[in-house]
Amino acid sequence: MGTDIRGGVDQQWLTRLRTTLTSEFEAQTVRLTELTADTGDPGEAHTRAAMIAATRQSLGQIGDALRRIAEGGYGTCERCRTPIPPERLEVLPHARFCVPCQQKQG
Repeated sequence: MGTDIRGGVDQQWLTRLRTTLTSEFEAQTVRLTELTADTGDPGEAHTRAAMIAATRQSLGQIGDALRRIAEGGYGTCERCRTPIPPERLEVLPHARFCVPCQQKQG
């Protein structure tokens, strides 16, 4: 991933990321719909509930990242306001904090 000369996120990369995140959001939405369909098998209820919770968390994280992109705050640590390193965003596109602030966050 590239960065511009101001240390911010490269716009082409950001456009590709927005497309990828939007596709992932749509896929997770379909998955959630499938998971919430009643299968009638009470033996699967606990596993299905865990998968629903994880999918909802993923949707929330993706939605938050898309909101930050739209608002222009993507790639900036929400705690210390410094740029999040591009390598971290490559691995964790929904990252809200730089590594030191994430460690403080717990």
